[in-house]
Amino acid sequence: MIAKTPEPPYYAVIFTSLRTEGDYGYGKMAEHMVELASRQPGFLGVESAREGVGITVSYWESLEAIRHWKANAEHLVAQRLGREKWYSAYKTRVCLVERDYGF
Repeated sequence: MIAKTPEPPYYAVIFTSLRTEGDYGYGKMAEHMVELASRQPGFLGVESAREGVGITVSYWESLEAIRHWKANAEHLVAQRLGREKWYSAYKTRVCLVERDYGF
């Protein structure tokens, strides 16, 4: 599903990852994180795909909203478990979306 975002500017957080073998609770936690993020002030939407490399893009109204999400207590637990169990590598990028278009 393509996120319905407002007119720019807004922010995108791009999380790219390589998974380790096994689930270890990853699927359940990933679903919970999307549900939890959707309740955060400033959250605009999310898109995710996995085919070897996983890419999740979340959209936010402001850098402040992103900072609050990064510091969320449950999200901090997921971040720790990601480093310990779920990812062999990951990269997070924060971008300002200045223009978007589509049909």
